Amino acid sequence: MIDARLPMRVNSAAGRTEYLLVGLVEGDGGFVAYPMGKGSGSVTTFSHADGFIAVDQHVEILEPGTAVDVQLLGARLEPADLVVIGSHCVGLDIVLGEVARRGLTTKVMHVGSLAGLAAAQRGECDIAGIHLLDEATGEYNRPLLTPEVTLIEGYRRMQGMAFRKGDDRFEYRTVEQALAAALEDPECSMINRNQGSGTRILIDRLLDQQQPPGYAVQAKSHNAVAAAIQQSRADWGVVIDTVAHMYDLLFLPLCEEHYDFVVPVARRNRPEVEAFAATLRDAAVRARLQETGFCLG
Repeated sequence: MIDARLPMRVNSAAGRTEYLLVGLVEGDGGFVAYPMGKGSGSVTTFSHADGFIAVDQHVEILEPGTAVDVQLLGARLEPADLVVIGSHCVGLDIVLGEVARRGLTTKVMHVGSLAGLAAAQRGECDIAGIHLLDEATGEYNRPLLTPEVTLIEGYRRMQGMAFRKGDDRFEYRTVEQALAAALEDPECSMINRNQGSGTRILIDRLLDQQQPPGYAVQAKSHNAVAAAIQQSRADWGVVIDTVAHMYDLLFLPLCEEHYDFVVPVARRNRPEVEAFAATLRDAAVRARLQETGFCLG
Protein backbone atom coordinates (compact mmCIF):
# COMPACT_ATOMS: atom_id res chain seq x y z
CA MET A 1 0.00 0.00 0.00
CA ILE A 2 1.28 3.47 -0.94
CA ASP A 3 0.08 6.87 0.31
CA ALA A 4 -0.71 9.30 -2.53
CA ARG A 5 -2.94 12.24 -3.43
CA LEU A 6 -5.30 12.83 -6.33
CA PRO A 7 -4.35 15.59 -8.81
CA MET A 8 -7.88 16.05 -10.14
CA ARG A 9 -11.53 15.69 -9.21
CA VAL A 10 -13.00 12.18 -9.33
CA ASN A 11 -16.74 11.46 -9.52
CA SER A 12 -18.09 8.14 -8.29
CA ALA A 13 -21.52 6.50 -8.36
CA ALA A 14 -23.21 6.49 -4.96
CA GLY A 15 -24.45 3.23 -3.52
CA ARG A 16 -21.57 0.96 -4.42
CA THR A 17 -17.89 0.66 -3.65
CA GLU A 18 -15.80 1.51 -6.69
CA TYR A 19 -12.26 0.37 -7.47
CA LEU A 20 -10.41 2.94 -9.56
CA LEU A 21 -7.23 2.06 -11.43
CA VAL A 22 -4.45 4.66 -11.10
CA GLY A 23 -0.97 5.41 -12.38
CA LEU A 24 1.57 6.72 -9.87
CA VAL A 25 4.10 9.50 -10.41
CA GLU A 26 6.36 11.32 -7.97
CA GLY A 27 5.49 14.93 -7.18
CA ASP A 28 6.45 17.45 -4.54
CA GLY A 29 5.71 15.92 -1.19
CA GLY A 30 5.05 12.36 -2.33
CA PHE A 31 3.22 10.24 -4.88
CA VAL A 32 0.41 11.48 -7.11
CA ALA A 33 -2.27 9.00 -8.26
CA TYR A 34 -3.66 9.70 -11.74
CA PRO A 35 -6.99 7.98 -12.51
CA MET A 36 -6.77 5.78 -15.59
CA GLY A 37 -10.46 5.64 -16.44
CA LYS A 38 -13.24 3.51 -15.01
CA GLY A 39 -12.71 0.53 -17.29
CA SER A 40 -11.67 -1.93 -14.57
CA GLY A 41 -12.53 -4.72 -17.01
CA SER A 42 -10.14 -3.38 -19.65
CA VAL A 43 -7.03 -5.53 -20.00
CA THR A 44 -5.10 -2.63 -21.56
CA THR A 45 -5.97 -0.20 -18.76
CA PHE A 46 -5.20 -2.84 -16.14
CA SER A 47 -1.81 -3.61 -17.68
CA HIS A 48 -0.78 0.07 -17.65
CA ALA A 49 -1.97 0.80 -14.09
CA ASP A 50 0.29 0.77 -11.02
CA GLY A 51 -2.50 0.11 -8.55
CA PHE A 52 -6.04 0.95 -7.52
CA ILE A 53 -7.92 2.91 -4.90
CA ALA A 54 -11.21 1.96 -3.25
CA VAL A 55 -13.90 4.66 -3.26
CA ASP A 56 -16.46 4.11 -0.50
CA GLN A 57 -20.09 3.60 -1.54
CA HIS A 58 -21.11 6.75 0.36
CA VAL A 59 -18.57 8.99 -1.45
CA GLU A 60 -19.65 10.67 -4.68
CA ILE A 61 -16.86 13.24 -5.16
CA LEU A 62 -13.14 13.20 -4.39
CA GLU A 63 -11.65 16.67 -4.72
CA PRO A 64 -8.14 17.45 -6.08
CA GLY A 65 -5.57 16.95 -3.35
CA THR A 66 -7.53 14.21 -1.57
CA ALA A 67 -5.23 11.73 0.20
CA VAL A 68 -5.75 8.13 -0.94
CA ASP A 69 -4.32 4.68 -0.19
CA VAL A 70 -3.13 2.94 -3.36
CA GLN A 71 -2.98 -0.84 -3.42
CA LEU A 72 -0.16 -1.80 -5.76
CA LEU A 73 -0.85 -4.40 -8.44
CA GLY A 74 2.75 -5.65 -8.37
CA ALA A 75 5.25 -6.48 -5.68
CA ARG A 76 6.91 -3.07 -6.09
CA LEU A 77 6.58 0.13 -8.07
CA GLU A 78 8.74 0.12 -11.20
CA PRO A 79 9.89 3.66 -12.14
CA ALA A 80 9.91 4.60 -15.83
CA ASP A 81 12.70 6.48 -17.61
CA LEU A 82 10.23 8.93 -19.13
CA VAL A 83 6.85 10.01 -17.70
CA VAL A 84 4.41 11.45 -20.27
CA ILE A 85 1.10 12.97 -19.16
CA GLY A 86 -1.36 14.89 -21.34
CA SER A 87 -3.28 14.61 -24.59
CA HIS A 88 -3.33 11.42 -26.63
CA CYS A 89 -2.05 11.48 -30.21
CA VAL A 90 -1.14 8.81 -32.74
CA GLY A 91 1.94 10.87 -33.59
CA LEU A 92 3.08 10.71 -29.97
CA ASP A 93 2.59 6.93 -30.09
CA ILE A 94 4.97 6.81 -33.06
CA VAL A 95 7.64 8.86 -31.28
CA LEU A 96 7.37 6.94 -28.01
CA GLY A 97 7.47 3.64 -29.90
CA GLU A 98 10.85 4.65 -31.32
CA VAL A 99 11.99 5.87 -27.88
CA ALA A 100 11.13 2.43 -26.47
CA ARG A 101 12.94 0.71 -29.33
CA ARG A 102 16.04 2.65 -28.31
CA GLY A 103 15.88 1.21 -24.81
CA LEU A 104 13.97 3.72 -22.66
CA THR A 105 10.92 2.74 -20.63
CA THR A 106 7.92 5.09 -20.64
CA LYS A 107 4.84 5.66 -18.50
CA VAL A 108 2.03 7.36 -20.45
CA MET A 109 -1.23 8.70 -19.04
CA HIS A 110 -3.83 10.30 -21.29
CA VAL A 111 -5.60 12.89 -19.13
CA GLY A 112 -6.10 15.74 -21.61
CA SER A 113 -4.13 18.86 -22.50
CA LEU A 114 -5.15 21.01 -19.53
CA ALA A 115 -4.32 18.33 -16.97
CA GLY A 116 -1.06 17.61 -18.80
CA LEU A 117 -0.04 21.26 -18.72
CA ALA A 118 -0.86 21.43 -15.00
CA ALA A 119 1.15 18.24 -14.35
CA ALA A 120 4.18 19.71 -16.13
CA GLN A 121 3.86 22.97 -14.17
CA ARG A 122 3.83 20.96 -10.93
CA GLY A 123 6.85 18.92 -12.05
CA GLU A 124 4.94 15.61 -12.06
CA CYS A 125 6.03 14.50 -15.53
CA ASP A 126 8.88 14.84 -18.01
CA ILE A 127 6.71 15.66 -21.02
CA ALA A 128 3.13 16.79 -21.56
CA GLY A 129 1.56 16.65 -25.03
CA ILE A 130 -0.86 19.56 -25.48
CA HIS A 131 -2.93 21.34 -28.16
CA LEU A 132 -4.51 24.38 -26.53
CA LEU A 133 -5.62 27.46 -28.43
CA ASP A 134 -5.16 30.83 -26.74
CA GLU A 135 -8.29 32.78 -27.64
CA ALA A 136 -6.63 36.16 -27.11
CA THR A 137 -3.78 35.62 -29.58
CA GLY A 138 -5.12 32.84 -31.82
CA GLU A 139 -1.86 30.96 -31.18
CA TYR A 140 -1.53 27.40 -29.92
CA ASN A 141 0.29 26.40 -26.72
CA ARG A 142 3.13 28.92 -26.46
CA PRO A 143 1.07 31.77 -24.88
CA LEU A 144 0.02 29.36 -22.10
CA LEU A 145 3.59 28.71 -20.93
CA THR A 146 4.57 29.77 -17.42
CA PRO A 147 8.09 30.21 -15.96
CA GLU A 148 8.03 26.61 -14.70
CA VAL A 149 7.84 25.06 -18.17
CA THR A 150 9.34 25.27 -21.64
CA LEU A 151 8.25 24.01 -25.07
CA ILE A 152 9.51 21.42 -27.54
CA GLU A 153 7.83 22.06 -30.88
CA GLY A 154 5.93 19.10 -32.27
CA TYR A 155 3.81 19.02 -35.44
CA ARG A 156 0.50 20.11 -36.88
CA ARG A 157 -2.62 17.99 -37.36
CA MET A 158 -6.16 18.47 -38.72
CA GLN A 159 -9.21 18.13 -36.45
CA GLY A 160 -12.65 17.50 -37.91
CA MET A 161 -16.03 15.74 -37.79
CA ALA A 162 -15.89 12.01 -38.50
CA PHE A 163 -18.81 9.79 -39.55
CA ARG A 164 -19.54 6.51 -41.33
CA LYS A 165 -19.67 6.27 -45.11
CA GLY A 166 -23.19 6.32 -46.50
CA ASP A 167 -24.66 8.47 -43.73
CA ASP A 168 -26.79 10.93 -45.72
CA ARG A 169 -26.96 13.36 -42.81
CA PHE A 170 -23.24 14.15 -43.25
CA GLU A 171 -21.98 12.96 -46.62
CA TYR A 172 -21.44 15.59 -49.35
CA ARG A 173 -22.09 18.44 -46.91
CA THR A 174 -20.13 21.29 -45.37
CA VAL A 175 -19.29 21.26 -41.67
CA GLU A 176 -22.06 23.79 -41.02
CA GLN A 177 -24.63 21.70 -42.89
CA ALA A 178 -23.50 18.46 -41.25
CA LEU A 179 -23.62 19.95 -37.76
CA ALA A 180 -27.10 21.41 -38.39
CA ALA A 181 -28.32 18.01 -39.61
CA ALA A 182 -26.90 16.30 -36.52
CA LEU A 183 -28.52 18.77 -34.13
CA GLU A 184 -31.91 18.59 -35.87
CA ASP A 185 -32.13 14.77 -35.66
CA PRO A 186 -32.97 13.50 -32.15
CA GLU A 187 -31.80 10.02 -33.19
CA CYS A 188 -28.33 11.27 -34.19
CA SER A 189 -25.85 10.52 -31.41
CA MET A 190 -22.39 11.97 -30.94
CA ILE A 191 -19.51 10.74 -28.80
CA ASN A 192 -17.71 13.39 -26.77
CA ARG A 193 -14.16 13.73 -25.46
CA ASN A 194 -13.07 13.93 -21.83
CA GLN A 195 -13.18 17.26 -20.03
CA GLY A 196 -9.80 19.02 -20.04
CA SER A 197 -8.78 17.73 -23.45
CA GLY A 198 -8.00 20.19 -26.22
CA THR A 199 -10.52 18.41 -28.46
CA ARG A 200 -13.27 18.85 -25.84
CA ILE A 201 -12.60 22.60 -25.85
CA LEU A 202 -12.95 22.57 -29.64
CA ILE A 203 -16.20 20.54 -29.42
CA ASP A 204 -17.76 22.88 -26.87
CA ARG A 205 -16.87 25.87 -29.04
CA LEU A 206 -18.42 24.11 -32.04
CA LEU A 207 -21.66 23.22 -30.21
CA ASP A 208 -22.02 26.65 -28.59
CA GLN A 209 -23.68 25.35 -25.37
CA GLN A 210 -25.88 22.81 -27.16
CA GLN A 211 -25.80 19.24 -25.81
CA PRO A 212 -27.03 16.73 -28.42
CA PRO A 213 -27.60 13.02 -27.68
CA GLY A 214 -24.34 11.37 -26.61
CA TYR A 215 -22.81 14.58 -25.24
CA ALA A 216 -22.40 12.98 -21.79
CA VAL A 217 -20.52 9.97 -23.23
CA GLN A 218 -16.80 10.78 -22.96
CA ALA A 219 -13.93 8.95 -24.66
CA LYS A 220 -10.29 9.46 -23.67
CA SER A 221 -8.68 9.16 -27.10
CA HIS A 222 -9.25 9.78 -30.80
CA ASN A 223 -9.09 6.03 -31.40
CA ALA A 224 -11.89 5.40 -28.91
CA VAL A 225 -14.09 7.99 -30.63
CA ALA A 226 -13.40 6.53 -34.08
CA ALA A 227 -14.04 2.96 -32.87
CA ALA A 228 -17.42 3.98 -31.40
CA ILE A 229 -18.46 5.54 -34.72
CA GLN A 230 -17.19 2.60 -36.77
CA GLN A 231 -19.10 0.15 -34.53
CA SER A 232 -22.31 2.27 -34.73
CA ARG A 233 -22.29 3.06 -31.02
CA ALA A 234 -22.27 6.72 -32.08
CA ASP A 235 -22.93 8.54 -35.35
CA TRP A 236 -20.34 11.29 -35.25
CA GLY A 237 -17.49 12.75 -33.24
CA VAL A 238 -14.42 14.97 -33.52
CA VAL A 239 -11.07 13.31 -34.28
CA ILE A 240 -7.90 14.03 -36.21
CA ASP A 241 -7.92 13.08 -39.90
CA THR A 242 -5.19 10.45 -39.44
CA VAL A 243 -7.39 8.43 -37.06
CA ALA A 244 -10.53 8.92 -39.18
CA HIS A 245 -8.73 7.38 -42.15
CA MET A 246 -7.38 4.52 -40.01
CA TYR A 247 -10.98 3.54 -39.18
CA ASP A 248 -12.25 4.08 -42.75
CA LEU A 249 -14.46 7.00 -41.73
CA LEU A 250 -15.33 10.08 -43.74
CA PHE A 251 -13.98 13.41 -42.46
CA LEU A 252 -14.96 17.09 -42.61
CA PRO A 253 -12.05 19.41 -41.61
CA LEU A 254 -12.63 21.89 -38.79
CA CYS A 255 -9.21 23.41 -38.04
CA GLU A 256 -5.49 22.74 -38.13
CA GLU A 257 -3.91 22.73 -34.70
CA HIS A 258 -0.41 22.55 -33.24
CA TYR A 259 0.43 19.57 -31.04
CA ASP A 260 3.51 20.43 -28.95
CA PHE A 261 5.34 19.12 -25.89
CA VAL A 262 5.60 21.01 -22.61
CA VAL A 263 8.56 20.14 -20.37
CA PRO A 264 9.29 21.28 -16.80
CA VAL A 265 12.33 23.57 -16.90
CA ALA A 266 13.91 21.55 -14.09
CA ARG A 267 13.73 18.39 -16.24
CA ARG A 268 14.62 19.80 -19.67
CA ASN A 269 18.26 18.71 -19.52
CA ARG A 270 17.56 15.16 -18.34
CA PRO A 271 19.20 12.67 -20.74
CA GLU A 272 15.83 10.95 -21.23
CA VAL A 273 14.15 14.22 -22.28
CA GLU A 274 17.06 14.97 -24.60
CA ALA A 275 16.61 11.49 -26.08
CA PHE A 276 12.92 12.22 -26.71
CA ALA A 277 13.75 15.54 -28.41
CA ALA A 278 16.42 13.85 -30.53
CA THR A 279 13.95 11.13 -31.56
CA LEU A 280 11.45 13.80 -32.57
CA ARG A 281 14.13 15.39 -34.80
CA ASP A 282 15.22 12.07 -36.32
CA ALA A 283 14.78 12.07 -40.11
CA ALA A 284 13.24 8.59 -40.23
CA VAL A 285 10.75 9.41 -37.46
CA ARG A 286 9.81 12.69 -39.14
CA ALA A 287 9.28 10.87 -42.42
CA ARG A 288 6.98 8.37 -40.72
CA LEU A 289 5.00 11.18 -39.08
CA GLN A 290 4.54 12.84 -42.47
CA GLU A 291 3.50 9.56 -44.07
CA THR A 292 0.90 9.14 -41.32
CA GLY A 293 -0.57 12.56 -42.12
CA PHE A 294 1.10 15.01 -39.75
CA CYS A 295 2.65 18.30 -40.94
CA LEU A 296 6.16 19.25 -39.82
CA GLY A 297 8.30 22.36 -40.14
